[in-house]
Amino acid sequence: MASASPIRIGVLGAAAIVPMALTKPALAVPEVKITAIAARDPKRAQGFARKHHIPRVHETYTDLLADPEIDAIYNPLPNSLHAEWTIRALRAGKHVLCEKPFASNAREAEEMARAAVETGLVLSEAFAYRYHPLTAHVKEIISSGEIGNITHIEAQFCFFLPATNNIRFKYELAGGALMDCGCYPVSLIRHLAEAEPSVVRAEARLFAPQVDHKMTADLSFADGRTAHLVCDMRSPRLFRSLLKIQGHAGSLQVINPYHPHWFHWLTVQTAAGTRRKHVHGENAYTLQLRAFAQAIDGKMRLNTDPADAVGNMRLIDAIYEKANLKLRGT
Repeated sequence: MASASPIRIGVLGAAAIVPMALTKPALAVPEVKITAIAARDPKRAQGFARKHHIPRVHETYTDLLADPEIDAIYNPLPNSLHAEWTIRALRAGKHVLCEKPFASNAREAEEMARAAVETGLVLSEAFAYRYHPLTAHVKEIISSGEIGNITHIEAQFCFFLPATNNIRFKYELAGGALMDCGCYPVSLIRHLAEAEPSVVRAEARLFAPQVDHKMTADLSFADGRTAHLVCDMRSPRLFRSLLKIQGHAGSLQVINPYHPHWFHWLTVQTAAGTRRKHVHGENAYTLQLRAFAQAIDGKMRLNTDPADAVGNMRLIDAIYEKANLKLRGT
């Protein structure tokens, strides 16, 4: 049944990503209303609410989940808290849009997925790029056969993070490059291949014990296709976001496939020549938020559902195991 009024969203924590991923996009999505926020520091929550025009501040996360005037929760907490507070939100009767990576490990992701099934509520992992027209266009090129049967996929996401005390470098908060930026190549490879790969090789460079600042991995699929991913949070290059697909009859490359609304460039090369284009589309976070609202209203099925999120975490776990590192959250 379609909602007669906007879906009221509460925010767990005053994370830096909230304005970019939620409050600003919400201005273009009348189907939702950002209603309330709670943070560990109530004063910080109050200041954040004033700045971003959120009408209600709760003292605790528990109070937020108990609010009967909230329909859904956005969970941008540290990775190590995604499972606990997503499950709590579902048990409290709230739909959940959970930031990537979905959980600390696959076991937690499976528990989250079970809670979504048991409650019958919408649970989605926040891979906004999946909802931008660029991603659909890349899949259309693959399925059209223009570049022939796919033989290899390479995906990279690298940047330089100067703040060495950042939570993304903390093992106890389920940090590491593969968790933070690496989950994007993992997600993109799986989405384009429409199959689950095995990990042939993985090599980590460590920032601290058990914490990877860089991860490279080689993957293989049952039908013979291969894939390679690279992620790095201490990259010598300031920023590198790239997708390459090789087929028997040509190749495809995308610069910046993960945040295509900022900028991107698609290049296709075949025997017929080379063509380049920009695929127009709204802000990916706006598209994601609208899709989340439509899923709650029963108008669409998300491709970032719990089953997909579990698959992503299983591959992340397998890469960590192949690199001889502990799983996050263990």
